Amino acid sequence: MGPSFNEQFDQHGVWKRAFAQQLKQLAEWMNAHELMDASIEERLKRLEEQVRSDKVMVAFVAEFSRGKSELINAIFFADYGRRIMPASAGRTTMCPTELSYEADTVACLRLLPIETRLQPQGLAEWRLKQQQWTEIALEIEDADQMAASLAKVSEVRTVSIDEARALGFWHDESPDDNPLVDAKGMVEVPMWRHALINVPHPLLKQGLVILDTPGLNAVGAEPELTINLIPQAHAVVFILGADTGVTRSDLSIWREHLGATAETNETRLVVLNKIDTLWDSLSTPTQVQEQLDQQCRNSADILGVSLSQVVPVSAQKGLVAKITADDMLLEASGLPHLEEALGEGILGRRQSILRGVVANGVHGLHAETRRVLNIRRRDLDDQMSELNSLRGKNANVIQAMRGRIELEQRDFDSSAAKVQALRAVHLKMMRDLFHRLGSRALKAEMAPFADALQGSVLKLGLRKVYADTMMRVRGLLEQAQASGAEIRDMLGGTFRQLNAEFGFSLQAPAAPQFEAYVADMLEIERRHEQYIGMGNTLRLAQPEFAQRLLRGLTLRLRAVLDSASNELELWSKSATAQLDAQLRERKRSFARRIEAVDRIQTAANGLAERITEIESAEDHLKELEQRLTSLTDRLVHTPLAPQERMAQHREVDLLFE
Repeated sequence: MGPSFNEQFDQHGVWKRAFAQQLKQLAEWMNAHELMDASIEERLKRLEEQVRSDKVMVAFVAEFSRGKSELINAIFFADYGRRIMPASAGRTTMCPTELSYEADTVACLRLLPIETRLQPQGLAEWRLKQQQWTEIALEIEDADQMAASLAKVSEVRTVSIDEARALGFWHDESPDDNPLVDAKGMVEVPMWRHALINVPHPLLKQGLVILDTPGLNAVGAEPELTINLIPQAHAVVFILGADTGVTRSDLSIWREHLGATAETNETRLVVLNKIDTLWDSLSTPTQVQEQLDQQCRNSADILGVSLSQVVPVSAQKGLVAKITADDMLLEASGLPHLEEALGEGILGRRQSILRGVVANGVHGLHAETRRVLNIRRRDLDDQMSELNSLRGKNANVIQAMRGRIELEQRDFDSSAAKVQALRAVHLKMMRDLFHRLGSRALKAEMAPFADALQGSVLKLGLRKVYADTMMRVRGLLEQAQASGAEIRDMLGGTFRQLNAEFGFSLQAPAAPQFEAYVADMLEIERRHEQYIGMGNTLRLAQPEFAQRLLRGLTLRLRAVLDSASNELELWSKSATAQLDAQLRERKRSFARRIEAVDRIQTAANGLAERITEIESAEDHLKELEQRLTSLTDRLVHTPLAPQERMAQHREVDLLFE
């Protein structure tokens, strides 16, 4: 049995910190050798921040009473020696709950009242309105106080059927899914819409985020969960009852909200919980195992996942075993197998993604830095050729050389007007491009869909309006990509002209490709389709639900367009920083050439000294290039094996001495 999820995540945290530290020290080394420009600096900062602040979200999804909160207790909070999340009979999580850690926020539980569902704002907007949340301080050293405080996520309130309908918990078209009506004609609904728990748990401090979701009724009533939070999770743990297998409501959640695609299939784990209910004294262990194996096969077939993705466990026995240090019971609970699957699946995938992101970024900055070194090398070669031509020459020849350098310098200074014109054109084209991806452009493309949502009660033709709207929004990205290619062609032509006139070696970077962002939009479109169909006609007739749907969709699309804009901005800076670097190096070269001639004029041995200095400078450039390659190679090829990560963390400071 491999290391537990807790142990693997701890190693993941060490790996992230070592990676971020290497990026930071690479930046310091480049600064120390004057190799840093604005583009490289921004690229390094983004990479370091991306690695250091990377979050790993695990979403736990299940119908009510599947033991979801108990499983979270067993995996993450057994060290408290008791249940932390409410998981006893009659007390379960009633609202979506996020557990994470932000260092600049005190340990607390924050609760958003359920009444906010009557307003159109989505969860993302409510997060910014801290005064609207109820906040309860958490005493992290006091397990009893923690458990008592967190029990509030299980609170309910009694409302009329009309209120329940308005809040999204009563659906006339789906009577079987509605809550039970009491003798007074009232029903229970959650007290809170969303809960945020901020605690300095070791795993949360390293970037783990746990999303604990309620059952089908609550999940379906909050579009932002299925549109935003659950799709962003790096892994989804879907929990079934081992005694019941896949029920109709389980299958409804899976098909409507979790159905895996080719890209996400490996991030889905199906847990058959409560296997201890099958531990029957009247059946032999073999018979029990056969029954369990059959349930696993049936669940895999119904959900369309591989058998290896179905893990049988007993969360309750696993929690008891951890608290009582009962190794035999822990093994029988199956919990270690689930932890191993979580660790290998989530962390292996996450590290691969981070590794790819860093590798692409490091290759880019390595190429840009080598370009600066090559500029310096070419200038040194020119100076060496110039100085060699002065061997044995008289003062008049040397003075004439100085005059030619000054003339070259004046000609070069005249390039400022052309460079300024290039900057003005480039800036205008980039402004136009950012405008095409801006909020106003998105709002304009979303207007027909917004109008349709506010129109006829039956929402006739809404699917077509929705499809047309999404096609136009994707068109914003396609237009932006075409504009990026146009800007790249403009830069390429101007760079070739500057290269020919002033001996630069400018090369316009390849324009960004937006296929990944288009794919993101297609996935967002697919996830929203479930809310546009006839099955949601009555819900869509509720103005509050329709507005939440529109806002949630717009926020998700806005995030994709913002990401594309950020990539364009970095690309643009890369192009302009290249020009800045060559202008800066050329000015330095003129200053060094004039200084060398002046030294030769005033000292007999000045020529030999300068030639020796240039030879030393060329050797230094070779050393810098070798060191650059060494440092970037170590970043790209950082070992990932668990046993190597700890050693890497201890050695990181030695790498940059």
